[in-house]
Amino acid sequence: MTTTTLQEETLTAASLAGGDVPPTVSPTKPPTSDPSTYKFLKAMLPHLPLLLRTAVLHLLRLSPQSPYLDLKTALIVNVLRAYINPPNPKTISETKQFLNRFPSIKGKIWISTYTIPTPTPETQSAIQTIFSTAIKTLSLSRHDPSVASPTMPDVKSVEGEWTGYRANANSESRLPSGLSQRELYTEMMKEVTGKSTTLYFHGGAYWLMDPATHRPTTKTLAKVTGGRCFSVRYRLAPEDPFPAAVMDGLVAYLGLLYPAEGAFHDPIPAGEIVFAGDSAGGNLCLSLLQLLLHLHRTNQKTILWNGQTVDIPLPAGLALNSPWTDVTHSSPSCVTNAPFDYLPEPSILHSAEAKRPACSIWPSTPQRRHIYVSDDLMTHPLVSVVLADSWEGAPPVYICTGWELLADEDKYLAKKMWEEGVRVRLEEYEGMPHCFGLIFPGLKEARRCFSGWGGFIKDVVEGGEERGSRFLTVRAGSLEEVERKGEEVSKERGEVIRRRMEGMLRGESVAKL
Repeated sequence: MTTTTLQEETLTAASLAGGDVPPTVSPTKPPTSDPSTYKFLKAMLPHLPLLLRTAVLHLLRLSPQSPYLDLKTALIVNVLRAYINPPNPKTISETKQFLNRFPSIKGKIWISTYTIPTPTPETQSAIQTIFSTAIKTLSLSRHDPSVASPTMPDVKSVEGEWTGYRANANSESRLPSGLSQRELYTEMMKEVTGKSTTLYFHGGAYWLMDPATHRPTTKTLAKVTGGRCFSVRYRLAPEDPFPAAVMDGLVAYLGLLYPAEGAFHDPIPAGEIVFAGDSAGGNLCLSLLQLLLHLHRTNQKTILWNGQTVDIPLPAGLALNSPWTDVTHSSPSCVTNAPFDYLPEPSILHSAEAKRPACSIWPSTPQRRHIYVSDDLMTHPLVSVVLADSWEGAPPVYICTGWELLADEDKYLAKKMWEEGVRVRLEEYEGMPHCFGLIFPGLKEARRCFSGWGGFIKDVVEGGEERGSRFLTVRAGSLEEVERKGEEVSKERGEVIRRRMEGMLRGESVAKL
């Protein structure tokens, strides 16, 4: 393992994970020259004891990670954990600005930027009413009449990146010069062979990242499915808290179904659209699905969309990678799985956030404890979707998780859906951290992850052999698939989860719950 290899992979992983990458190096263009390598090594010096300790314990097979991860991956996981929890964190504004450095577009990828126009005033009003009514109604259904509907954000245009796989390019290929975005879309569609359209929502805790940071992910999904992705540039917190991101998701979905005049794409049937996302993007997928299910249960299946009354159908399926379903981080795995993950366990996270300096956008006015959502909505089923009463009637759902902080909530959600008649495919990977497929694309576990993730998207749109639910544990190294029974996946109960989340909000630790 060379210094350059560790350097490049650490910086790329830190950028995707939303860590505080040292300002001496770029998170999107890993340095290879001698001066940059020197800067990288200098940035690593404070972590040298951690690296040495990790290496020794790993080589002696004494660390929890050693039976499951190679040494290089274990080192990067531990360095990532240190980056994400710096002793002197930057302000929210500085972190957002620093990570807003988008990589250039090159390689085996097509990108065409398209903006779904701002809906008509009548449609804007209809969407705001849908959200305010759903938020209030779902609060009342949980016997929580004190929850007030938040101030509704404006309904705006939604930009996204059409992404396709460019088979005949090489790693250094650039997009053809002189082509308009529409012409780039046309060139992309010449290589699309599958029927699926993946409506993708990136991760980043609802306040970081962008479709540009997730181009390797959407490109790979396009390659595996043979289809195309529309990766949504949804509004981010803290400037635009809940429900702005979910509102953008709904506008994006309707914009695919019923394109405006002059759109690049033709109308796309709901049966060819799959919601997909990682981490917070997975949460957004589930929140949007829960909203659609609520509309169907309450017989609100149509909307006035730009002058026409149209249906609001369910998509073909959901494909989720390490979805974040409990914004309070109260699951037992948030502590027990900490040795395997780069994400900080709650006590460490809270301690670090207490040291974060104030800036113009955070703390917010009025103040709230969570960047994404107001305090009284943290346990709302459109926010912490793990508390949704029912998923009955949902389309098929794929969930990938590792031995990560979010594992318990992901497995509980998969079991609950299965019990309510939803076709579910759960893949749990031994020893793997949060979003490992995105962070460590070189691992064979990552390649297996994308095969299952993209294969599911292709299957639910184009039809395949598999029709029932499956619950798999994928062994580290061998990739052996161990079938599990649905009832064995999780022993969690909904009422216990709610009490634990409410206790976390009162300041109790997971260990006391």
